[in-house]
Amino acid sequence: MTIAGSDSGGGAGIQADLKTFAAFGVYGTSAITAITAQNTKGVTKVQQLPVEMVEAQIDAIVDDIGADAVKTGMLASAAIVKAVAARIKAHGFTAVVVDPVMFATSGDRLLLE
Repeated sequence: MTIAGSDSGGGAGIQADLKTFAAFGVYGTSAITAITAQNTKGVTKVQQLPVEMVEAQIDAIVDDIGADAVKTGMLASAAIVKAVAARIKAHGFTAVVVDPVMFATSGDRLLLE
């Protein structure tokens, strides 16, 4: 499962993670933390999702499909970081890759608070 932001340009975020998972023959699921309006030139807008929605996505995946590993990316805010950490602990994940995305390649800020 990837827990990250959505990159409308497709070069990063959950889109890139899901492509990577598929390339390795792994079924990928996602919990979206934020939606970005971006392209190869930069990020024009970021909208984070409510913490409760991020938690609900994680729980829905785990309760039905399950996940053998978790990779985080853009978590957008301190509140989402804390919530994701709590859900990872609550679900007992031990295979966790933390990729603390705070800035886009263009230099635009992605950790909002």
